[in-house]
Amino acid sequence: MSFSVSALAYDRFMGRYSSPLAPLLADLAGVRPGQRVLDVGCGPGALTAELVARVGPGRVAAVDPSPPFVAAVQERHPGVEVHLAGAEQLPFADASFDVALAELVVHFMSDPVAGLAEMGRVTRSGGTVAACVWDFESGGSPLSLFWQAAQDLDRDAPGEDALPGTRRGQLGELLRRAGLVDVEERTLTVAVPHPSFEDWWEPFTLGVGPAGDYVSGLDGEQLTRLVQRCRELLPEAPFPMTGRAWAARGRI
Repeated sequence: MSFSVSALAYDRFMGRYSSPLAPLLADLAGVRPGQRVLDVGCGPGALTAELVARVGPGRVAAVDPSPPFVAAVQERHPGVEVHLAGAEQLPFADASFDVALAELVVHFMSDPVAGLAEMGRVTRSGGTVAACVWDFESGGSPLSLFWQAAQDLDRDAPGEDALPGTRRGQLGELLRRAGLVDVEERTLTVAVPHPSFEDWWEPFTLGVGPAGDYVSGLDGEQLTRLVQRCRELLPEAPFPMTGRAWAARGRI
């Protein structure tokens, strides 16, 4: 799947949903002034921006395996310590942070248990690891309607509901398997207004993530049919798109 895209493309595709989700995850993790915090899989910095607002740039670190995203966070948030790295091998010493967070990234980790365990390793004793992933099990993701339309037309359309953490209870279980204790699970919900169908649809054409990869592989006729099916499923514009995420936190 493609995350080697520009920061602006990701902002337009997922940032519109991840930005309002970020403060909800930070609240769940209990992020507050004076703490040192880590954003794992930071993307172009939706959660990073929220953490900087709460604790200041000098107390925030961030990692991502995508060079364009790392460059974007470095430019947007001077003073934040940013590294090109995946969750499974974090470039920090043990017990470096009070809180480690992963917004909408656990399901894309090559080894989610190893990634969450690494987040635990770099968090101090008594600190918090928190994560969230869209609800693809019951259609709660802001991408669920797109995948419904795709699968209505193509039974081989992949969807994202088989990825780890996207079903109820999975994220908490992953945290427990990674060694976290006192794991608590919540749901986080955002609603984003869309003034037109085009405002909602156009970011799917930018090649971001599994949905963007799927659209990029369609021929002209297939794409026309998919657009029409999405129009049929969506309400009359303007409309809100609701996104519900499974969320969980645990202690070290």
